[in-house]
Amino acid sequence: MYSVPAVNNDSQPSLSDILEQRILMLDGAMGTMIQRHKLTEEDYRGERFSDWPSDVKGNNDLLVLTQPDIIRGIHEEYLEAGADILETNSFNATRASMADYGMEELVYEINVAAARLAREAADKFSTDDKPRFVAGVLGPTSKTLSISPDVNDPGYRAITFKELAENYREATRGLMEGGADIILIETI
Repeated sequence: MYSVPAVNNDSQPSLSDILEQRILMLDGAMGTMIQRHKLTEEDYRGERFSDWPSDVKGNNDLLVLTQPDIIRGIHEEYLEAGADILETNSFNATRASMADYGMEELVYEINVAAARLAREAADKFSTDDKPRFVAGVLGPTSKTLSISPDVNDPGYRAITFKELAENYREATRGLMEGGADIILIETI
């Protein structure tokens, strides 16, 4: 079983210490900020995935690998606007969701890269008086445990609890390895 090592940085107050003193601002939506760039299929693919066998446009999480400067820039815009906590661009970075693109094997790499990009931006803007933090995002998957995708078989589930737990474990491991301070579970 994977365990997260304790981080002790005495030169900076902890997130929980700061939360006792003031309200912290979380950044905003990543998807709408990405949409402003009007990216094409080719932009999503980048050089590395130029010959990928299926369309990848709309796979915003892939952009941490193919368009890291755009993602870093979005993080920095939120920090300039006053955000204290950045969310990683990893909303759909689980095997269950990446299967839609045939990119399951990239899940760990995407999560690490997403956390590293946010960490770099947070560190760039952090000061002794105002440290910045990274929330590793775990979003919903494209599969559900609560409703059958087959109207003819209400008991059927497209994923098991064990598979779903493993999806989130792998994503969490990548986010922590990449430098996330906390994990933010979104719309699950």
